[in-house]
Amino acid sequence: MRYARQILTVAFKDLRSELRTKEAVNASVSFSLVILILFSFAFDPSAESTREFSGGLLWIVFAFAGALILNRSFARELQNDCLDALLASPVPASALFLGKSVANLLLLLAVELVGLPVFLVFYNARIVGSFWTLFGVMALATWGLTVVGTMFSALTVNLRLRELMLPMLVYPLMIPCLMAAIQLTTVLLGEPSLDAGQMVWLRFLVGFDVIFTALAVALVDTVLVG
Repeated sequence: MRYARQILTVAFKDLRSELRTKEAVNASVSFSLVILILFSFAFDPSAESTREFSGGLLWIVFAFAGALILNRSFARELQNDCLDALLASPVPASALFLGKSVANLLLLLAVELVGLPVFLVFYNARIVGSFWTLFGVMALATWGLTVVGTMFSALTVNLRLRELMLPMLVYPLMIPCLMAAIQLTTVLLGEPSLDAGQMVWLRFLVGFDVIFTALAVALVDTVLVG
């Protein structure tokens, strides 16, 4: 229980800090909306064409918009040596990491839930499958992106070019997670349910989350403390 309270305390701290300034959220939402609207003029938004590229377009936008939030995860702690104070506190490094990951997950999901209706309107698309199944896929994929992104945010926090290095390091590792998310999202926007073949992608997504979460929790102490 104490460990869970520590995670929630860090998560609430990050959420309050971000909602107070809204720097990363505003930038991420604006980026998502601009790209989705611009792409709607580049593609013919018919039902058939939308079904073909819907998952890919959505997750490319979400992945790039998410980098704006993930990059701020540890960078906001540099002012007034807040990161050193957090590391010196009784909160374990793993709880600090998971708390920041939970906060980033909620912020990214908020951005995605704003971008999804815009996509549906501008691309004449609709959710054929269950919305809650789609939301579950979004949550699983976003957690995978969040775990990897938060880990590398901690790794690059002291680099001068962290805004450039973070995407270069994160996106190659995100490819398996993005592939699964793209496949599942495309299906749920075009078909009523997932068949046995597509369930393989769902299990792959769950496995990705479990493996990278375990690796991050095991290695974050070395990354932050050395």
